[in-house]
Amino acid sequence: MPLFKRRPGIAVVEMHGVIGAAIKEPDYSRILERVASNRKIGALVLDIDSPGGSATASDLLYENVRRVAQRKPVVAYIRGLGASGGYYIACGAGTIMASRAALVGSIGVIYMRPIVEQLLSKVGVEISIFKGGHLKDMSGFWRHPTDEEAGKFEGLIAQIYSLFVSVVSDSRRMTIEEATELATGELYTAPMAQEQRLIDRLGNFDDAVAEAMRLSGARRRIRRYRPKRPFMERLSPLRGSTARWRALSGLASLAAGGIYMLEPGFLGHALAHADDD
Repeated sequence: MPLFKRRPGIAVVEMHGVIGAAIKEPDYSRILERVASNRKIGALVLDIDSPGGSATASDLLYENVRRVAQRKPVVAYIRGLGASGGYYIACGAGTIMASRAALVGSIGVIYMRPIVEQLLSKVGVEISIFKGGHLKDMSGFWRHPTDEEAGKFEGLIAQIYSLFVSVVSDSRRMTIEEATELATGELYTAPMAQEQRLIDRLGNFDDAVAEAMRLSGARRRIRRYRPKRPFMERLSPLRGSTARWRALSGLASLAAGGIYMLEPGFLGHALAHADDD
């Protein structure tokens, strides 16, 4: 028998990019399950730099982070951007830290879809629709929504928004009224976010690791968990530029439309970098 038991180490999981595109929920959920069950891991540091993304994927990842936090300390570190779904996931951690120049918040929900009605008309393309259920094509890209459909979309958004507010309220120990007051969709600087109790502390990555060690008693032995790159991404001519690949993947995902916990400014960023080398 060994004379002493070696202390566990620290897991680091990077969540960089758009949730649902660069951050694929099934891959990261499996990673979080492995971290939760690994006895050699004493705590988890989430390294977040994300504008958010898919509302569904954000919620699923948040729940998986919470499950890890029920078994061992979790520190969410917002490196640069912890916006919308990125902040939503951070709320699953017991402690949220951010670099002093980070941007935090964008607590809100947005529905986006492309409408190419005019483009189709210009090129002489018509789409025939046969449906059962008069609202079956309410999310169709070939036309604008009717007033009734717009009302339905507002109802869907209101429900997801209410879920987001409740998550912030529970995580940050605020009343629903306090959380709603901050849930305007705007971004806050990290010092402002700390003042408003959206984060706990300012610091760098090493500070986040030190906090995880303090909370868990783990040693400073860092193990990084990353999903494997998709086969097609490895073959792509864009393989030399991961950031460019992620930006284009994010745009392709967003073009499909849907309900997002996303900072809209990301679209301009992605377009600006799509042609970079």
